[in-house]
Amino acid sequence: MTDKPSTTLPGTVEKIIKSPYPSEPEKAQIAIEGADHLYKEIRIENTLTDENGNEVRLKPGAEVEVTVEADPEHTTAKPKKSA
Repeated sequence: MTDKPSTTLPGTVEKIIKSPYPSEPEKAQIAIEGADHLYKEIRIENTLTDENGNEVRLKPGAEVEVTVEADPEHTTAKPKKSA
């Protein structure tokens, strides 16, 4: 198996944050479902690439998927629950 261990969580774009500086990109604030309340929001640069290689932006309210993956050597087996 050559795939990296990963998990994908649903999220929603809460808002778009305009940059106060022209040299910095706008950000998309995404609320991740299933994350702890105080840590559920992330902000990323609001630039994606579509299937044709064009740059696109997220809209507020957009449903997204957030994937976290790691190289296998950076993971350990989850302990089994004791009965």
